[in-house]
Amino acid sequence: MDAGSLNSYSKLKGESRCPLQEQFLQRRNSKENLDRFIPNRSAMDFDYAHYMLTEGRKMKENQTVCSPAREAYRKQLAESLNMTRTRILAFKNKPPAPVELFPSDHSTSSVHPAKSAKPRRHIPQSSERTLDAPDLVDDFYLNLLDWGSSNVLAIALGNTVYLWDASDSSTSELVTVDDENGPITSVSWAPDGRHIAIGLNNSEVQLWDSASKRQLRTLRGCHRSRVGSMAWNNHILATGGMDGQIVNNDVRIRSHVVETYRGHQQEVCGLKWSASGQQLASGGNDNLVHIWDRSMASSNSPTQWLHRLEDHTSAVKALAWCPFQSNLLASGGGGGDRTIKFWNTHTGACLNSVDTGSQVCALLWNKNERELLSSHGFTQNQLTLWKYPSMVKMAELNGHTSRVLYMAQSPDGCTVASAAGDETLRFWNVFGVPEVAKPAPKVNPEPFSQLNRIR
Repeated sequence: MDAGSLNSYSKLKGESRCPLQEQFLQRRNSKENLDRFIPNRSAMDFDYAHYMLTEGRKMKENQTVCSPAREAYRKQLAESLNMTRTRILAFKNKPPAPVELFPSDHSTSSVHPAKSAKPRRHIPQSSERTLDAPDLVDDFYLNLLDWGSSNVLAIALGNTVYLWDASDSSTSELVTVDDENGPITSVSWAPDGRHIAIGLNNSEVQLWDSASKRQLRTLRGCHRSRVGSMAWNNHILATGGMDGQIVNNDVRIRSHVVETYRGHQQEVCGLKWSASGQQLASGGNDNLVHIWDRSMASSNSPTQWLHRLEDHTSAVKALAWCPFQSNLLASGGGGGDRTIKFWNTHTGACLNSVDTGSQVCALLWNKNERELLSSHGFTQNQLTLWKYPSMVKMAELNGHTSRVLYMAQSPDGCTVASAAGDETLRFWNVFGVPEVAKPAPKVNPEPFSQLNRIR
């Protein structure tokens, strides 16, 4: 069981920091910024330095009485003895001259032209922006951050949902719920980027229109306790509760409950639909991962899972479907497990397991490259970028001082937002800029291709 602390909200409630304001590092005063240049003594010629300080001045004073021939002789002698330098102190060694291993005359580049290697992407090691997130509930089992298709990021801070527009960095408040209903335990944008679902501690789910800031409806009767995870599949909203149930809600109809999945014995803390919308992955505090298939769904009775995956040894919240292989699912275990596992959801086979060394809180695939990003807890509270399928570490991003509980990806797939128990929201340019697709070459049409027949 991974530590989740809903009671921490009451401790944070007294703070009066303004939410989603950018943090700026305080500059030290000028005295603290002073530094010394330390010469590189190994690169210094003390004999020459002493000569320039003593005899060099005398030589300059006597230049007026020297004949042109004597002056020319003196310059030639100085060049021969390497005495034409002007610097006395050396602060770094000169780089050695490059050595050609093969003469240019015998180059084979014309015979075997080298393939143009793809330039290695620069991955910034620090966040490009940091915002304050006061009252962010430090609870492993909740999902309080989501980035919608309209480029607006939603974050729940205590009883309030705030919207941050990435296009102009503006912040607005969407809703604040009453204490008897809150705090807010999950947020999830609908695919249209306008409507948003808000899960509450009192087992209800509210649907809001973010453009008009108007509540559309409340979904009741789905769960008996808080709703900590949600996932959209077109007009179907899947909700996972502390009661272990997963409910599919059709938000278009009055009787919204259309399917119920029962397989978890404890809280459902992770829910993700596949890209096709056919399969749903769920993770729970009972260390289980279930794969549910909509073709097996029934409105009359609880639906049987397609696969029950029991390899994790701690709570599973982090789930991510692979964007380039439809039947590949990545899952991450909590503090007692610390592994990322990869599953073939057609067969239920575990393809690989990697020990990360710390609690896995969230997972995101790169939409443009074969890479996976994970966020972690104790001890380093870092984000780790992995190359798939080798699972070689490409970068570790540090900055958070508490476990990185939540991650969300921008619509273009380039930027990742992370929120942690240190009450900060950080933005990382970790996935780079997607390559511009090359236009397809024009094909010369066959003559008279637009005619069915010629008379």
